[in-house]
Formats: sequence, C-alpha cells, structure tokens
Amino acid sequence: MRLLILQIRSLLFYAGYGVATILISLWCLLTSWMLPVRKRFQPYALWCRFVLFWLQLCCGIRYRIKGLETLPHGPVVVLSNHQSAWETVLLYYLFSPVCPIIKKELLNIPFWGWAMRLQRPIAIDRSNPRKASKYLLTEGPLRLKEGISVVIFPEGTRTHRGDKRRFSRGGAQLAVASGTPIVPVIHNAGHCWPPGTWLKYPGIIDVEIGTPIPVAGRNSTEVNAEFESWINAHPLSA
Repeated sequence: MRLLILQIRSLLFYAGYGVATILISLWCLLTSWMLPVRKRFQPYALWCRFVLFWLQLCCGIRYRIKGLETLPHGPVVVLSNHQSAWETVLLYYLFSPVCPIIKKELLNIPFWGWAMRLQRPIAIDRSNPRKASKYLLTEGPLRLKEGISVVIFPEGTRTHRGDKRRFSRGGAQLAVASGTPIVPVIHNAGHCWPPGTWLKYPGIIDVEIGTPIPVAGRNSTEVNAEFESWINAHPLSA
C-alpha cells in the first residue's frame, strides 16, 4: 500500500511538472528572444518556484536552507554535490540569473531544450573532456562578466548518498581564471529524490551554503581541494 501511494503521488507530481515545463518553455520561446539576457531567466525562476511548491504538495518534500546570509553580492561560481535533479531546480532559483553547465544533448529536448537555448547555457560535449574544459573556460568568464552566476557539479554525474567520486577542477579553474569567489553548497536531496528511480519520498532536504572560498593568489588545485575537503567533512555527505 505504501508503495502504491508513493507511485500515485510521484505520478501526480510528474504530470504537473510536465505541463508546467511545456507552458513555461512556450512562454520563453515566444518572448525571451526579445529580452536582454538577464531578463530571460525570470520565467525559469518562476518555474523553479512552482516545481518546489508542487513537489511539496504532491510528494511531501520540503527543504530548509542554512547559510543564506553568507552569499556575496554579484555573480559567483557555485559548486555543489549532485544527487538528483532537485538541486538543479533549487540552485537555478536561488542564484538566478544563473548559467548552468549542461550536456549539449539536452538542448534537443522538445520545448524545454529549445527554450533553454535562449538562456545561453554552457552546453558541453562530455565525450570530449578536453574540449569541454576549454569551452567552459572560454564561455564561463563571459557569463560572469554579464552578471550571471555559473553553477557546476564537479562530480560530473548524479551519485547516491555516501558515494565518493573524484571532483573535477573545471569549476575551480573557472573561478581562478575569472577571479570570482566560489560558493560551496551541500545537500542531501538523494534521500527524497534518489538517482535511478522516478519515485519521490517524503521528507525534509537539508541544504547548507558554505562561506565563500577565496581564489585570489591561489591555484585551481588548492581551491578545488578546499571545496572537496569541505564536502567530504560535512555531516550531510554521510
């Protein structure tokens, strides 16, 4: 019976999620091309707020955030652990206007991918890491100069809670090259929205925003090591 209830609630969430995604994508396709780049993010921030609200209503998933007071003014490089699609929604909302790093294949998804192209994300070819890194270091500073933050998941893919993966240095390299502080983020979204399943489990997702990591006078290896140490030592990483 519990499994059946989870399935019904999850299906209800995805039904509303799908409709909202199509509607907001159509809105963006019709209007975003006329707007300055920074204004194009407003509809998606609204979509993110709806998704978080709808998820709570349908699946009983709430969240609480610690550390909002530490956020600096201006664009930042956001580095976060990656357990689900949930954190992409939250971070897009919290740091808007924000430029995500996504697989280029996602831009071909009907409606959502087409509209996302107008947000000018940094779409990389994950089959060619060297080319992807070069593209990030070329496009990333341009977005930051425009006042748009960049969100990066150094693990590269979603992981199960407690799993440890190597953290790529791409985000740290971008921060050092552009002189932009890093905002570290950690969460435990995987216990409510685990990877590899469509089911959503009720509960509270904890999110913590750490003190910005300075980059002046440091190299990317040092900066990345500090972020990785912070993540691995945090209680939410267990």
